[in-house]
Amino acid sequence: MKVQWQGVMPAVTTKFSPDDTLDLKMFRVNIEAQLNAGVHGIILGGTLGEASTLTDEEKRILIQETVKIVAGKVPVIINIAEQSTHDALVAVQRAKEYGANGLMMLPPMRYKATDRETVVYFKTIAKSTDLPIMIYNNPIDYKIEVTLDMLQEMMACDNIEAVKESTRDISNVTRIRNRFGNRVKVLCGVDTLALESMLMGADGWVAGLVCAFPAETVAIYELVKAGRTKEAIAIYRWFLPLLELDISPQLVQNIKLAESSTGIGTEIVRAPRLPLEGTERKRVLGIIGESLKTRPGLPPYKDFTQGT
Repeated sequence: MKVQWQGVMPAVTTKFSPDDTLDLKMFRVNIEAQLNAGVHGIILGGTLGEASTLTDEEKRILIQETVKIVAGKVPVIINIAEQSTHDALVAVQRAKEYGANGLMMLPPMRYKATDRETVVYFKTIAKSTDLPIMIYNNPIDYKIEVTLDMLQEMMACDNIEAVKESTRDISNVTRIRNRFGNRVKVLCGVDTLALESMLMGADGWVAGLVCAFPAETVAIYELVKAGRTKEAIAIYRWFLPLLELDISPQLVQNIKLAESSTGIGTEIVRAPRLPLEGTERKRVLGIIGESLKTRPGLPPYKDFTQGT
């Protein structure tokens, strides 16, 4: 399946059982909720997927299970966030064998690579595979910025097709579009800037709170693409207190608690992460509870004819 790099792509959480094994039953419940809402792809093993805690065998199971659940309806993307080029090359090869349709790639982790090291890393991986790649540009959290000049160098690799834009600089959407036109697809990677990014021309949204509120997330995207901006803004204003749970070091705990509250997940995280407790847990539950009380009705967004 060809990846279009547009629409809403949930960065799904990994579901765990109390005994710290994969909870594939609840994982299926959530993926099916995403599909029913009309998402345009599934991204596995990102920050929300607690990728750094997953074994290679667990990644295999998650990819193959997701491919089975989606049954060709949407592409399956796996995040590559390895510590070495060798390990990344192995992970990419396995991802293709397991049935992934595309890759989301972080720069090398744990230390701040130079611009040259980062570009060579991405190009080396891209040349090793025919899977399409979305570069994850998140200098706030991962301390490495993929600049436009670096991205220009990567354009020698035809399968580097998209950028997950998480710089928090809304103008970067326009900068990328001005520099590369439609050669590079742009997906917003920050929930609290998603509507603004799409209004500035972003092609889609790699979303977090979609894990708990899939229909509302897809509705915003479809409304924007249909030119019904006023309706999209109304839902987005209701959504913002929830979306702000995504821009926190405890985003995994926050979003899993929201998933649990909407019945399509649990709040179980893998150590060293711990569930929220005390005042912070009460605060987050208050935000979720108030949002559920005021949850808006949605228009028949699946019926909209999207623009190109």
